[in-house]
Parts: sequence; structure tokens; C-alpha cells
Amino acid sequence: MRRQFSLVILVAALPILSACGQPVPDDKAAYVGEWHAQAMDVELTKDGTVRYKRVKRNTTAGTTTISIDAPLRRFEGDNFVVGIPFLTATFEVSTPPHQEAGTWKMVVDGVELARIP
Repeated sequence: MRRQFSLVILVAALPILSACGQPVPDDKAAYVGEWHAQAMDVELTKDGTVRYKRVKRNTTAGTTTISIDAPLRRFEGDNFVVGIPFLTATFEVSTPPHQEAGTWKMVVDGVELARIP
């Protein structure tokens, strides 16, 4: 009976535990903000919430929209991982945030994004 009770508590607590993101570390503060490209938006908040939307147009299949609203799990080098245990997505950052002609830019999954001021 005791083991069954512990399992019920663990299962009930899983959504609460998985909803907690990791705050953005100080050395990655440049990632925080709203980033935009023509068919892609990424928002990363200081407290560790990531919102992502990408629209892919395909002539044969129409339009595909991918949306993610998930907690930040960790950084792996310049890349960042979002999601819940056992279900994560890694955003590949080939060019980390940097200023170019007064505009903050970075390249995520092959798309150049500009930070919205």
C-alpha cells in the first residue's frame, strides 16, 4: 500500500516538476529576449520559459506550423535544450547572440534572427 501511495504522489507531482524551467545563466543573458525572422519567432525569458513558432511553406503539403511553449532545461555550449523529462528539443545555435550594426542577431537552426528591441 505504501509503495502504491508513493507512486501516486510521484505521478501527481510530475507535471509540477516538469513545468519548472531553469533560469538563464548570467553568461547566457544575451539570449534573453524576443527574436524574429520572416518565418520564425523565439522568445526566451530570464526565468527560463521558451516560446517558439516556425512556419514552413511547402508547395505540395501546404503550410506546417511548429509551436513549442516549454521550460528551458539547460544550455549545451551555445545550444539550448527545452522541454520536459523524456520529451525535449535542442535548438542548434550556430552563431550565438552578437551585435551587428546596432542590431542583436543570432542563428538558430540555420535561421538568422534579430532581437526585437
